[in-house]
This record gives sequence, C-alpha cells and structure tokens, in this order.
Amino acid sequence: MGLITLKNIKVYAYHGCLVEEKKIGSDYRVDLKVKADLNTSAHSDQLSDTVDYVHLNLIVKEEMAIRSKLLEHAAERILNRILEELPLVEKATVDVSKINPPIGGNVQMVTITRSKKR
Repeated sequence: MGLITLKNIKVYAYHGCLVEEKKIGSDYRVDLKVKADLNTSAHSDQLSDTVDYVHLNLIVKEEMAIRSKLLEHAAERILNRILEELPLVEKATVDVSKINPPIGGNVQMVTITRSKKR
C-alpha cells in the first residue's frame, strides 16, 4: 500500500452562493491524498503501473473549473472522477479550501474535507 499526496494545488474558481462570488471568483487551495497499491510500480519503475499525479492534478483543475454553490459538491465530483478514472486508487481524501472567504470576518480560509473509498 502507498500514499500519494498533492499539496496546495492553487486554482482560481467561481464557487459560492453569493452573486459576487459568481462574478468575481476567488482563490482556492486543494489538497489531495490517495491510497493505492504501489508495490508493482515500486519494482517496475513504470508510470503505467502507478497512479499518475499529473492525472490527479488535471482532475482537480477540471472539476474546480465547474461552478458549484458548495465546496462539498466540487469535492464530491473530484472524488468520483478519481475513483472512476484511476482503478488503482482504493481511497481518496480531498480538502477544498476557499482563501479569504466572504463571511464577514478576518478568516484566512475555510476548508471542507471529504473522503471516498471503493
């Protein structure tokens, strides 16, 4: 078993319930962890035998580009695609953070965390 982690994927997106969020957008941070059997790739040294983190990054960027009212919805789409497209992944956990959320206070970020397994 192994763990692949992508930290601090930065994206600009348009999530949120407020009209301003739809027009202006905001900075987001996505952190991703996937558990997979990495024994074969550890011995073969072949990209085809592992979970390609370039593919993981692409999924995050494509799904974050689709507007959602809730961060939970964007996270769920990311998890679903990972499990659909990457058969080696047994479990995935994603943190989606909105940087400087418009919540009427001095808050650095708000983060939701979702996990899904086969």
